[in-house]
Amino acid sequence: MDVLLDLYRDMWVVRAFELGLEREFKKGNVPGMLHTGLGQEAVQAAIAQSLRHTDAFFPDHRCHGLLVLAGTPGEKIMAELFGKATGVCSGKGGSLHSADPSVGNFGDNAVEGSMMATALGVALAYKMQKRDDLAAVIVGDGTSGRGEWHESLNLAATWKLPVLYCCVNNGYAISTAVGKAHATENLYEFACAYKMPSIQVDGNDIVAAHKATEEAVDHIRKGNGPFFIEYKTWRWQGIFSGEFRPDDEVHYWREEHEPIKLAQQHLISSGIADAAQLEQIKAEVEAQVEDWITFAKDSPAPDPAKATSNVYVGWEIAAR
Repeated sequence: MDVLLDLYRDMWVVRAFELGLEREFKKGNVPGMLHTGLGQEAVQAAIAQSLRHTDAFFPDHRCHGLLVLAGTPGEKIMAELFGKATGVCSGKGGSLHSADPSVGNFGDNAVEGSMMATALGVALAYKMQKRDDLAAVIVGDGTSGRGEWHESLNLAATWKLPVLYCCVNNGYAISTAVGKAHATENLYEFACAYKMPSIQVDGNDIVAAHKATEEAVDHIRKGNGPFFIEYKTWRWQGIFSGEFRPDDEVHYWREEHEPIKLAQQHLISSGIADAAQLEQIKAEVEAQVEDWITFAKDSPAPDPAKATSNVYVGWEIAAR
């Protein structure tokens, strides 16, 4: 019961963080581009709950909430996205390059799919060190069209590496529907071809998503090699303004099959919590996120003199 309430709170951390971030982005307070994980809260909560700090994870560009759930202070992630000196990477990483090895966060990459190759090195190191830790890589359905996808799956299966593949299938690669780009809309079938355990789960059902992730992690920790999970979900925002998606599809995913709504219904019907308790959790999280936003706004901008610091390990370069 406590785990389900923790997962519910985590889902609200993701939701409130993204809503606040989106609001500030529209005001011009957040530089660069922004891709939110709204609608994908259950997936991020399930993954975060199943990993430990000695594991490695490679987030995608919609995983801001996961960065917080992994253990990095929320104000440091928010400040990073605001491009401030108090950010986890001193304002240099932003949305796509925020990393924090102390909690296992190895960072994203602007080249989508490239992390699938990078994760193999970490997983191989863990295996050689005889550790029961794993490398989790979070990718979208669009990544399935890249070469790194198949190269990574093949090598992980061949060498039985401890890799957890988390495929967040939100239905669209930019604006192309999955079924328009592949012969199947069920991407876990690709992983089956590489002879690794591969399953599809409802990514908006926090109970199912958490159970599947826990079982996959247990499989990997026992030395059985990689595991592939396809989380069927849906992102609220389009890639660009004016992107068309059918009205009935939007209604289903945002109203009928919305992850936090489903979790509320389960918690109340199971007698784990009542509506007042759940509303209190929401209010507490929203207040906390607003504190993080205030911290980010009040933080100083990075010192231009430090623009070239930390570019290389162990030595500095001179600015032009």
